[in-house]
Amino acid sequence: MTKILIIYHSQTGHTRQMAQAVAEGAMAIENTEVILKKAGAATLAELLACDGLAIGTPENFGYMSGMIKDFFDRTYNEAQDKVFRKPYVVFISAGNDGTGALRAIERIASGYKFKNVFTPVLAQGEITAEILEKCRELGGTLAGGCAMGIY
Repeated sequence: MTKILIIYHSQTGHTRQMAQAVAEGAMAIENTEVILKKAGAATLAELLACDGLAIGTPENFGYMSGMIKDFFDRTYNEAQDKVFRKPYVVFISAGNDGTGALRAIERIASGYKFKNVFTPVLAQGEITAEILEKCRELGGTLAGGCAMGIY
């Protein structure tokens, strides 16, 4: 059984929509368990137990949400040497271009030594059917690669 942890924060509902689409894509892969959690409720144990991680955030002032940063702060010390090359993907609901939030997540992920395995989904403005389809692809690629042992 492949376990995919999807953590996200959403205030407007945009990132939540994206997280649900990522979950749909991951669940389309046979023998995949998806754990969809708001960042504030996600735990170190879930991070350590998952085979792959999807991180979703709104762009707040050109940065990730405080709750995503909180998740990283709460788990870093205990997880640092236990998640080497854990595959991860990112999805961002942006008011601007999302690159500031993405850079911040990538910088922190490099400290954990996570391995980015797919192009991030950056949505600007309203969440469209095309964005949701990209999120499903993101989830399916993460889960499929983990299930096949590619990453």
